[in-house]
Amino acid sequence: MARSTGSWLSGPSAALPKGEDGTENRYKGELLGLPETGPGSLVGTGRRLAAFMIDWLMGGGVALLFLGGNALDGRLGSIILMVWFVVGVVTVSLFSFTPGQFCVGLQVARVDAPVPVGVVRALARQVLLVFVVPALITDLDGRGMHDRATGTALVRSR
Repeated sequence: MARSTGSWLSGPSAALPKGEDGTENRYKGELLGLPETGPGSLVGTGRRLAAFMIDWLMGGGVALLFLGGNALDGRLGSIILMVWFVVGVVTVSLFSFTPGQFCVGLQVARVDAPVPVGVVRALARQVLLVFVVPALITDLDGRGMHDRATGTALVRSR
């Protein structure tokens, strides 16, 4: 009788199709047809985090403008989250990047076709990002589960 623990203890490579073990990838993004370096290549965690921090701080500034002198009444975190969410959906659907991603040279790209991300994918991606955990779980290419679910990838723009 086969052991059922091998599939979940084997790590991320256990989810690959039969016959693929993930060792033939020379770089992250190769399976997606993305270049190894330069524009269009996948980005690492550091640049993603820097873009997120810029977006969050910008959302904090806008939230402080909304609240005025009542910044410490307990609503600041919720308003920052709402501003960050709306800015993320609008800018990714219109321009394929958030202001923070633009500052660090990143953009959101679809991996299935060379077309803009669109409102539906941008909305689904942002909803998943609110929960944080999908962004922390990555595949062999380093894409978060929010990117896998929406068919997108965060790539270098310059």
